[in-house]
Amino acid sequence: MNRLEPIGFRPAAVMFDMDGLMIESERALLQCWRVASAELELHLDDALWMSMIGLHDKACHDLLRVRLDEAQIEALLSRCHALYDEQVLAGLPVKAGVLDLLSLLDARGIPRAVATSTRRPRALQKLELCGLLPHFHAVLTGSDVAHPKPAPDIYLLAARELGVDPVRCVVLEDSAPGVRAALAAGMTPIQVPDLAMPTDSVRALGHRIVESLAQARLLIEPALA
Repeated sequence: MNRLEPIGFRPAAVMFDMDGLMIESERALLQCWRVASAELELHLDDALWMSMIGLHDKACHDLLRVRLDEAQIEALLSRCHALYDEQVLAGLPVKAGVLDLLSLLDARGIPRAVATSTRRPRALQKLELCGLLPHFHAVLTGSDVAHPKPAPDIYLLAARELGVDPVRCVVLEDSAPGVRAALAAGMTPIQVPDLAMPTDSVRALGHRIVESLAQARLLIEPALA
C-alpha cells in the first residue's frame, strides 16, 4: 500500500464517496448485473461491469455500446435497475468502520460532505435508508455538476458548500476516478478499494491506499488532537 503515514494537517472537512466506500452496494450491483445479463442471454463478464466502477452514467453507457446495441443496453439497464431497486429498498448494509469514523469526526467538530456520482434522488434515498444522511452537513451528487469525476467539480463544489479551503480537505474514495477528482481539486485522498483493486498507474499517483475504513481512521485521527 502507498504512503501509510498519518495526515499531516488538521482537516477543515472530510469528504466521503458513497457507493463502495460507505455503502456495501458494489457486490449487490454485481449480482444484479449477473442476473440481468443471464436472463437476457447477453453473456457479459464481470470485467466489463468492474471497468465501470466509479464512472458516471454516460461513460458507463459508452462502455456498454462497444459490446451491445441500444436495444440490448436499454433492456439490460432496465432489468438491472429493477433488481437493484429491490436491493436498495430492502436495505443495503453500511461498510465496517464508517459509523465509528463519522462519530469521531462529529466529536472533533469536523464538517462532513458526501460527494457521489449517483443522481440526487437515488443518493438521498440510499443515505436515508442506510441511516447515514443525518451524519453529513452537505450532500453533492451527479445531479449537481456538469463535469463528473474524474473532473474535480464535485469536490470543489463540496468545499464551497462547507465554506472550507479545498487544500485542507481529506477525501475518502474507493475508485480511481474519485481519487483523480480529489487530486485535481487539490485535496488529500485516502483510497479504500472495494471490488476493483488499484492498477499500477493509479498507485503511481502516490496517494494513501488502505485496506479498510478502520485503517483510514488511523491516518486521520492523529491530526484531530
